[in-house]
Amino acid sequence: MFPADTLPSVPHSPGVYMMLDGKSAVLYVGKAKDLFKRLSSYARHSGAEYSKTTVMLAKVARVDTIITATEKEALILEASLIKQHKPRYNIILRDDKSYPLIRVTVQEEWPRVMMTRRRKKDGARYFGPYSSVTSMWATLKLITNLFPLRRCPGHEIVPRKRPCLNHQMGRCLAPCAGLADRKTYGEHVRRIIMVLEGRNQELIAALTVQMRESAARMEFEQAAILRDQIRALSQTLEKQVIASEHGRDRDVFGFARQDAAAAVTVLFVRGGLVTGSRSFFLADPFGDDRAILAQVLNQFYDQESSVPPEILLSFLPEDHRLLTERLSDLGGRAVAISAPSRGERMRLIEMAETNARQTFAEREKKEESWQTLAAAMQKRLHLRRLPDSIECLDISNISGRQAVGSLVRYAGGTPDPSRFRHYRIRTVDGPDDYAMMAEVLQRRLNRAVAEDTLPDLFVVDGGRGQLSMAMRVAGELGITDELDWIGIAKEREDEGEKLFKPGRKNPIVLPAHNPVLLYLMRIRDEAHRYGVTFHRRLRNRASLSSRLDQIPGIGSDRKKRLLRHLGSLKRIESASVAQLCEVKGIGPELAKEIHAFFHAPVNTVPGESDPAAIG
Repeated sequence: MFPADTLPSVPHSPGVYMMLDGKSAVLYVGKAKDLFKRLSSYARHSGAEYSKTTVMLAKVARVDTIITATEKEALILEASLIKQHKPRYNIILRDDKSYPLIRVTVQEEWPRVMMTRRRKKDGARYFGPYSSVTSMWATLKLITNLFPLRRCPGHEIVPRKRPCLNHQMGRCLAPCAGLADRKTYGEHVRRIIMVLEGRNQELIAALTVQMRESAARMEFEQAAILRDQIRALSQTLEKQVIASEHGRDRDVFGFARQDAAAAVTVLFVRGGLVTGSRSFFLADPFGDDRAILAQVLNQFYDQESSVPPEILLSFLPEDHRLLTERLSDLGGRAVAISAPSRGERMRLIEMAETNARQTFAEREKKEESWQTLAAAMQKRLHLRRLPDSIECLDISNISGRQAVGSLVRYAGGTPDPSRFRHYRIRTVDGPDDYAMMAEVLQRRLNRAVAEDTLPDLFVVDGGRGQLSMAMRVAGELGITDELDWIGIAKEREDEGEKLFKPGRKNPIVLPAHNPVLLYLMRIRDEAHRYGVTFHRRLRNRASLSSRLDQIPGIGSDRKKRLLRHLGSLKRIESASVAQLCEVKGIGPELAKEIHAFFHAPVNTVPGESDPAAIG
């Protein structure tokens, strides 16, 4: 039960409390205006034995408190600790999607437009988030086709004698070759921002005036360009959903309940247009609806979030005045939080609530589909249990170098990225896939046994040999019968995939279109993709390090500056001494050494004698 003996030392001060179990795992993080009063209410709790509060308090072995100067500080610290510890009984806004933004680098001399997934305080303008990646890329394509800006990397332009292919295709004004007119370039940037702000009508009106003026001056080529821009913008405008005639930026939160579960949908309204949405399913949240909504808001917005000037809610959350103050600080301006009851704003709330209720329907449909597939897998593969949790291992290496193991986990038919793992091979030298697999399996399964997180089904990327190795490791750990095992591989290139089971002589061969086979192939391919991505990153890092690290005087800081300024290792190699001197922290002598390193004669290392001259 709740350790009431901790109360005498708890002050009447604002702060954060953390409830921990017997293994010091954080169960719940909360904040309070008065820590003593809040914790005393838990000590006096006498609810039903099956209630979530009673169940949680029965597991609490210790309560830690952190005193803060104000309640707002406690609110900020609470959100930080929840993200750090991910406590079981707190609301965690799980979302395996990282929503893209469009970034306009207005702080640069020659700005660029690009996609990004992180918002930084770097002076650039950010637009989004876009819940549809397709929609975001369509917007970027429209912008880059209509208003050509440079696409080369780096804050500063590396001068070129000849412009790149993008200029020849009419997709760049070529400031690198001195061909761009600064006024025209700046006008393109201004028009791009108008498009991203949703001011298409205003931009179309301005372009129409310019088109008529160009035609009157008999500048028909320029008039034709403006005509094409107007036509493309008009077609885009027809597809946009108008949410408000006032053109305001808003986030609209819809809240829905179904038994113990809750769902929250956020509609992003920018410039009066719905630009996207985001939904969260909360299986069994702790607290009443007002407390749940407060936790959602406190976690949803952080230093990297875009906080609009207005937030609309189904109802006011707990501590809404405190939340308003915190969100105003994050947004850098006054933020209004309200729960409208009529008019246009209420219509937006109803739209968000409809989408929140749809979340339940989609989950139920998805669950039914998964149960059907899981039952089919159990039957076709002769499994002892339903494969609700599945793990798959893949080994990536090139002749034994930079070898890594990649493990992915699927639960309830969907990937669980929080449980994906990379393993650097520690004990195997040379190309020995079996030994590498044995090492990774021992590390993964040892931990799974200790934490009681064994999957229902383990999929091995390979045939009989790899499966036999996996079973040997399982036998050493005494868990052969604790889970099901499957190997998936092609025995010959001209054959389809075959499934191998321990103790079975012949492989299981399913039709190429069978849902069970397709699902297992998808898991195997995801493990391969996850491993190859990490392996490629290791190779690139090793390749970069092996070249630049050989130059005396080049540490990690200068390496980063060189890459940031010049954009790539290839450009560093081809840069002149003068261009290298432009990099902050690179003086004339060091620039000469870098240039000499990359332009030294074959078989000669700067600072050493030519081998041909010895003897």
